[in-house]
Amino acid sequence: MADNAEAGDGEEQSKYIINTGPRPDITYPIEMIYCGECSMPVEYCEYHPNYEKCKEWMAKNLPDELQDLLLSSKDDGADGDEKKKRQTRGGRGVIKAKKKAAGPQKVCLARQCRQKRKYSTIITGLATYDIDLKVACKALGQKFACGASISGPDDITVQGDIKDELWDFIEEKWPQIDEDNIEDLGDLKKGKT
Repeated sequence: MADNAEAGDGEEQSKYIINTGPRPDITYPIEMIYCGECSMPVEYCEYHPNYEKCKEWMAKNLPDELQDLLLSSKDDGADGDEKKKRQTRGGRGVIKAKKKAAGPQKVCLARQCRQKRKYSTIITGLATYDIDLKVACKALGQKFACGASISGPDDITVQGDIKDELWDFIEEKWPQIDEDNIEDLGDLKKGKT
């Protein structure tokens, strides 16, 4: 019976991986080099959508590591496939770059009726000046002590009729917006933005 117990122990031990400690062929601590463009380890830059920008950054800052990566990638591609295949299904895959509208830069202000005598002010066109809408919402809410929210890809809705005060505030807060580029659309019907 003792022989069976010993044999059983031997089977259980073979199921588990035994950690033997640090490997003698590796120097510790392991030093990782991260890309300044995509913030991933340089070995994984080739899987980033902006690989060309990563290569430019590595050529400027890490020329030795770039040469090692290029040589190792040529050795891996010896089977004839020079172009790497990208992931085509599942996951995030490729990060899509945001397209900027090539239209005219103009900020539009409008007033919309919410209830009988309650109004909200709608601001459109700040994104054409590369203004972060979240930061603009926060600034508008703090300045006018009201609620402000992003209601569309380029729309900000502010609670209250503050259209007249917005002219001065926009020029003061964002000097790249000229007074001539601010347009008053007047009153909008409910439901139209």
